[in-house]
Amino acid sequence: MSESGFGILSSGSYVPRGRLTGELVAETHGWFDPSLKSTAGTSRSFGSWDEDALTMAVEAARSCIDGADPLSRVELASTSLPYADRSNVGVLREALGLPETAGLTDSGGSLRAASSALLRALEAGQSCLIVASDCVDSKPASVGEATLGHAAAAIRVGTGTPMAILRGSASRHQDFVDHYRAAGERFSYTLEARWTRDAGYRRQTAETHAAAMAQAGIADHADRLVVSAPPALAKAIAKSLGQDDLGATLSARIGYCAAAQPLLLLRHAFEQAQAGETIALVSIGQGIDVIVLELTAPAAQNGLAAQADAGAEETNYARYLTLRRLLELEEGIRAERDNRTAQAAFWRKHEAITGFVGGRCRACGTLQFPPSRVCVECGAEDSQTPQRMSALPGTVRSFTEDWLAFTPNPPLIFGNVGFGDGANVMMEFTDVSPGELEVGMPVALRFRIKDFDHRRRFRRYFWKPAPALGGGDG
Repeated sequence: MSESGFGILSSGSYVPRGRLTGELVAETHGWFDPSLKSTAGTSRSFGSWDEDALTMAVEAARSCIDGADPLSRVELASTSLPYADRSNVGVLREALGLPETAGLTDSGGSLRAASSALLRALEAGQSCLIVASDCVDSKPASVGEATLGHAAAAIRVGTGTPMAILRGSASRHQDFVDHYRAAGERFSYTLEARWTRDAGYRRQTAETHAAAMAQAGIADHADRLVVSAPPALAKAIAKSLGQDDLGATLSARIGYCAAAQPLLLLRHAFEQAQAGETIALVSIGQGIDVIVLELTAPAAQNGLAAQADAGAEETNYARYLTLRRLLELEEGIRAERDNRTAQAAFWRKHEAITGFVGGRCRACGTLQFPPSRVCVECGAEDSQTPQRMSALPGTVRSFTEDWLAFTPNPPLIFGNVGFGDGANVMMEFTDVSPGELEVGMPVALRFRIKDFDHRRRFRRYFWKPAPALGGGDG
């Protein structure tokens, strides 16, 4: 594969801002389950009310590709996508501005959905963008509440100058029921951890790992090991293989992120390993995928680490429950409105709404949103060329913190954002605390849930500005 120039070309990730610590979970529920004290020293990421598996997938994919990438196939892997029979990956395609002719696949039903998709693409020599995202919640007072994180990752496979190539692999599937989440249920049912570890995965993993090493031509084990499994199981598997789990430090910071975990761990390993080293990914979920890669070129450093470090610790447990819709508050009459979705109007404006496409006047160069037939600056008619604005840097020109208008996370913060060349858009801000915004502050756009049509169970998405990391988008 190295001779043909086929392999992993790039990777990306997204970790939401919220962090829930094991200490807060234990402090809140320790009276009920003292064993939760074992989660002390850990932290997990969680999405806010306007985030789900789809919005996180868009952000991870954006950090993996640029506008010039010729993407003909996209696969979205998740166990928590918002729609059962609307194409979730189709929304992702629209948000990214990818061709309508691209081959699109939604895959799920397994925590190995992403690792299996990656392995299929590498073995078949098939160019593909693989995006994995999960936003799965756990019951309050469960171990999963302190350890199950939310995040997304993306890997682009194709022909070019690869950063990593496939050396070997092995897979097996067994209907070993260590946990399950029934259709229509929000929470998983989990079996006893020791039985899962001893009766199931430890023996299976050793055999599959040995087969992958043999195919890769490696006598013992790869230089680096990452194990995609819940923390206790990952630790036990790594120990049984005689190696340290390189991903343990990441999992202690953002949690175990379900179907997104395998690609997150690979990105983490790429940032830690040196060119020429081999990396073994062990992905667990009703079976095992073992993928052995060789890093052929240095990877960009600290992208995922910076996202993990940029979290904001939540100290109000009730607010965490509310943001995750695990606690229903009295929202009052301000929230009593029928947000009926006008699907015909949405279709007419879908490029502007989902793709955040404005118009640039060919006569005077003015950029404006939404696009219109008449230029707001020079008055020229039918002179606007579509301009995708989601990647453009913005600047706060004005803002208001409204404590009277309804929002799941008060206050409602909105204002004018300037994008240069004349574009000025009234928008709702996200990932910002009261008192944090300033006029002139640089912002970057994030794909988020705008609001919910609760009666018809439809989610409306749009773009929201958030403070740019380090003065520029991270």
